[in-house]
Amino acid sequence: MNLSELTEKVSTLAAQKGGVGSSIKFATDAGNIFIASDGKVTNDDTNADCTIKVSLSDLLALMKGELNPMTAMMFGKIKISGDMGVAMKLQSLF
Repeated sequence: MNLSELTEKVSTLAAQKGGVGSSIKFATDAGNIFIASDGKVTNDDTNADCTIKVSLSDLLALMKGELNPMTAMMFGKIKISGDMGVAMKLQSLF
């Protein structure tokens, strides 16, 4: 799955949930996926309440439930900056 396909999938999920009330940016090796507080998803490199640095393949594995978020954090596969509480809201989105 490439960045545009994953962006489309995240956009569909965010539209169903109506966003998470805060902005989140996934900074991947293939580009950015930005989720605005209202649930709108773009590939903009915009400042967010929470930025999650993760490879595209690891992000896909997280979304599929194949990679445990805590394990990924412990092994450095995910780096979170900004509001950690916002990152915790992602569980409800995915």
